[in-house]
Amino acid sequence: MTPERRHVLGWIAWAAGVLMLFLGLWALAAPASFFRNVGPFPPYDRHYIHDTGAFQAGLGAALLAGAIGWDGLLVGLAGFAVGSVLHEVSHLMDRHIGGHRSDPAGLAVVAVISVVAAALAWRSRPARAHTPAGA
Repeated sequence: MTPERRHVLGWIAWAAGVLMLFLGLWALAAPASFFRNVGPFPPYDRHYIHDTGAFQAGLGAALLAGAIGWDGLLVGLAGFAVGSVLHEVSHLMDRHIGGHRSDPAGLAVVAVISVVAAALAWRSRPARAHTPAGA
């Protein structure tokens, strides 16, 4: 890949990552507003908008991690960890409106495993300066 192309793709990853993170956090924080302004596809379902926001934020985190030059495995695990933790938050926020009793505990296990895996990948990365993908 040419340096010019890498620079352009790095900026695209930054912009898309910020946008996805913003939209995902909006869907989590204010699902009715998100539904009205971004995705008015009936029927309204608060929980599924929360879940969509969790995974959209995870995609944004992965894009941003890639944009700053993290390696592929760490990028994937970081996005998975952010999405998994926010998915757990979604189920905790919505436990009173449905789902299974076991959802919060099961999703907490997935969230913890994802965070531990991302942390292990972070600690195992080579000791070198990370060059942003757009540089």
